Amino acid sequence: MARRTPPVMVRLGILIGSLALVARVAPATALPAPADTARPAPPSRKIVVQYDSRYSILNYYFCTINGLKLGLEWPGRARVGGAIYFLSTGIPTRQPRPDNAALDAQAELRFRYLAGYGEYVLLETPRWELSGNLQLGLGSAHLRYENVEGEFDRTPKRFMGVLEPSVAAQLRIFKWAGLGAGAGWRQPIFTSAAIQRELNGPIFYLRAKLFLGDFVRVVRGREPLFTQEGLRKE
Repeated sequence: MARRTPPVMVRLGILIGSLALVARVAPATALPAPADTARPAPPSRKIVVQYDSRYSILNYYFCTINGLKLGLEWPGRARVGGAIYFLSTGIPTRQPRPDNAALDAQAELRFRYLAGYGEYVLLETPRWELSGNLQLGLGSAHLRYENVEGEFDRTPKRFMGVLEPSVAAQLRIFKWAGLGAGAGWRQPIFTSAAIQRELNGPIFYLRAKLFLGDFVRVVRGREPLFTQEGLRKE
């Protein structure tokens, strides 16, 4: 007499066979990669042109040093480039007057130099930026004076180097506009002690800033000009 298979075993066999058949005919489907594993593209370089006006105290006189900077910027990382600087006006000097200077003439010290600069962003948020800057320059200094014939003359140019570390902070009021401030020290090198004493000193500035690229994007996108969107913490 043949033994009957328990109904439970029959049902279990049917279930296992069905699962095996489904696994064989079902196409393999790749699991999607987690969304947070996608890496953002690194920021691209862009050319930066900037009028760089700064202030200093030389020989106890407040003066303006004008400059023009041209360089490359990696947004949120670093900036490198070159610049030219010169005094807007001469400053009275403590050096002896030339032999052919008029008796009542006052000699003025003037200088200009070319510099390479590097700037590294230390801290950045949508609203704030803090960076460190180092400039190395090569240029010349000379005296301008009135001679005994009533004509303006100048001494031969003296070579000098310039070492200038500084720190800068930037505050965005809107996406396209903000304020910038900075302070540092200018130290002449590779020149006479007399020129070093007269031209070393603090540098500082406070200026309004227009971020032209962001301004163009806001205008093209027809976004509100005076908005804090994207600058406040969520």
